[in-house]
Amino acid sequence: MVYHRAAGHADREAGTEMREDAIFRLASVTKPFVTAAAMRLAENGRLDLDAPVARWLPDFRPTLPDGSIPDITIRQLLTHTSGLGYAFREPAEGPYHRLNVSDGLDQPGLSLEESLARLSAAPLHFAPGTGWRYSLGIDDTGFPVHAPSRLAKAYADGNPEPVPMTDGMAVPLMGLAATFAPSRIFDASSYPSGGAGMAGTASDVLRFLEAIRTGGGPILKPETVGLMVHDQVGATAQTQGPGWGFGYGWAVLDDPALTGTPQAAGTLQWGGAYGHSWFIDRKNGLSVVALTNTAFEGMAGAFPTDVRNAVYE
Repeated sequence: MVYHRAAGHADREAGTEMREDAIFRLASVTKPFVTAAAMRLAENGRLDLDAPVARWLPDFRPTLPDGSIPDITIRQLLTHTSGLGYAFREPAEGPYHRLNVSDGLDQPGLSLEESLARLSAAPLHFAPGTGWRYSLGIDDTGFPVHAPSRLAKAYADGNPEPVPMTDGMAVPLMGLAATFAPSRIFDASSYPSGGAGMAGTASDVLRFLEAIRTGGGPILKPETVGLMVHDQVGATAQTQGPGWGFGYGWAVLDDPALTGTPQAAGTLQWGGAYGHSWFIDRKNGLSVVALTNTAFEGMAGAFPTDVRNAVYE
């Protein structure tokens, strides 16, 4: 461990200072954990990555715009090449909004069955395997909060200060908006969102990332990690901008020269909408986690870039 710190407030209004064991709503930081779980099942021969998801969910059969019903594989779900999407990435008149598809951040009490029914009724954006689009393809597990007193209060970007997040609040991001419901995590009837539903601490995330950085043990075999850290979709993804592709659970840096980043080729990186960022630079032996309680600044503002640059300086 080179550096660790808690700073700022877990609750600004109450004056509660942030603590290192604070619990955060992890949002998309959940995805690498769920992806690793799926890969472990594949290692054990219990999950075939190239099998159609309809083997387990026979009623989940989204159609293409022409009405045809393609097979979607587990591998395509994990790499966001299934043709599914997210409501926050669509215009207000898009099918996900018309069908009230949840992004896993909102709608407390929405059941798994109803969530899958709505998602299945929406047309696919493209034929599975022919494109890349960040999606709800990993929504299949869930995690409760066992120590609510340690849960950091959620905030949205504000001027001049962050503002407390409330259920139903739409937070702007690059001309779009995501709708949040911070109370969702306390409602046991909410469908288990494996793409955004986990809660945990910075040390939880760091232990997982360090396991990946050092070869996978005891979670995964080195050869499985070797597959996961390779770009699976190529330049079409540009998941973090030019030069970035996508592996299993995270973006993969293919060409640092296109990005202006000090990170080495092969760096893995992702974040979470509630205000989180992390990366693993295996060449330089670095695992870096920064969890905040402000959306979206903590994920996509100046803060994560400043943290990255400070690490390399």
